[in-house]
Amino acid sequence: MKITLISTYELGHQPFGLASPAAWLRKRGYSVTCMDLSREALDGQALREADLIAFYVPMHTATRLSVELLEPVRRINPTAHLCAYGLYATLSSDILRSHGITTLLGGEFEQSLVDLAEHLSGLSAILRNRPLDSSVSLARLRFHVPDRSGLPNLRSYAHLVLPSGEHRTVGYTEASRGCKHHCRHCPIVPVYDGVFRVVDRDVVLADIRQQVDAGAQHITLGDPDFFNGIGHAIPLAEALHREFPQLTYDVTIKIEHLLKNAELLRTLRDTGCLFIISAVESLDNSVLKRLEKNHTREDFFRVVELCRGVGITLQPTFVPFTPWTTFDEIVDLFEQLQRLDLAEAVAPIQLAIRLLITANSRLLELEEVRQVIGLFDAAALVYPWKNPDPGVDQLCEELQEIVAASDKAGASRSATFEKMYRAVGRKTQRDLPLKTPPHLAPPVTVPYLNEAWYCCAEPTRDQFVSIAGAKDAVRKAETFL
Repeated sequence: MKITLISTYELGHQPFGLASPAAWLRKRGYSVTCMDLSREALDGQALREADLIAFYVPMHTATRLSVELLEPVRRINPTAHLCAYGLYATLSSDILRSHGITTLLGGEFEQSLVDLAEHLSGLSAILRNRPLDSSVSLARLRFHVPDRSGLPNLRSYAHLVLPSGEHRTVGYTEASRGCKHHCRHCPIVPVYDGVFRVVDRDVVLADIRQQVDAGAQHITLGDPDFFNGIGHAIPLAEALHREFPQLTYDVTIKIEHLLKNAELLRTLRDTGCLFIISAVESLDNSVLKRLEKNHTREDFFRVVELCRGVGITLQPTFVPFTPWTTFDEIVDLFEQLQRLDLAEAVAPIQLAIRLLITANSRLLELEEVRQVIGLFDAAALVYPWKNPDPGVDQLCEELQEIVAASDKAGASRSATFEKMYRAVGRKTQRDLPLKTPPHLAPPVTVPYLNEAWYCCAEPTRDQFVSIAGAKDAVRKAETFL
């Protein structure tokens, strides 16, 4: 039986969501082809020969791109069983089924994919298209070391940019999945509902080891929150540093956890952690309360001091545009980032994205949300909403255009921040002086990845270079008909 696993976009990383199930399936003797369409062309021959074609949908953008591919893929191979797996598989079940997906697998999907392959391997081509029950598995799996053979070289993915100007090759792996928390806007919550699962330390280290052998000089540990299980995370970081003392890494940790475990920041620094991503989302306490982030504006300010005190860069992420956003809040966000010297630490797109309200989102529990949303948009996979002040939505669009133009021009973060800050000043009719003019600022002051991390947001796809590859795959698929 031949299986094709497809990733359309995974935030600039070599897809763990292809490599992990590929290991499970190949151990069972299946022939597996992996396609990362953000970095390579669609393989029409592999598609034509596949008995099972499975799309990895870990996020909203990847799901939308997968939907665009389904019709041409089905024309190339009308008999293959189509599956979607990952976080958004069951969150987008209706639209995926309407476009031809017959099996949807959420949660811990590796064993479920093996079970599906074993079920299909005994069926005729005619029977393979019959729908099967969708499932969300939260089983405790004993993971295999991901099999990254056949994926594009690590050098083709996001790079670490250092203040010295050096670029380093980045690998990616996951030490845990799911999350203990219930933030209203997070897509993990409807699937995992407070459950998180760890990947055995030996498996994580073996995966990092093979990526170091492939040239990785820095590792992104892509757990939703690295401190969900500190008893797992800290020993892993220490073991990683013992084996690879020159290797650096980055993690994602909630503001809440950083405050409660401030004493561990030095451990992270001493084991090679260069920066911590944290989903701050807003500096407005009323918005943070609506989102159930379990931190406040003041908590964020304290964490900035703590990280700076130990020499770790904090890279906050935001969802600045919500149904409750006002001009005052946007001005305050820009002013505070400038006051805290964080303009370089925030990817420009983080200052221009809108709240994403998906099917099954906990945001729908709020009456004030239900009152402002429109009918579900099956094409966009969201509930559309508008800010009560049209000028706020107009500012969001203008900021997104600035980010897109700056990306194409290769502008620095400081230069982009200046343009966005001036746009905010014009729109709000306020004089917003820059603390450090861009022509005096160094091009890079903090380490960061050159593809922006974002979540729970509604970006425009053209803002991200790697997405263009997947969009091209839709057009190229037609050539194989």
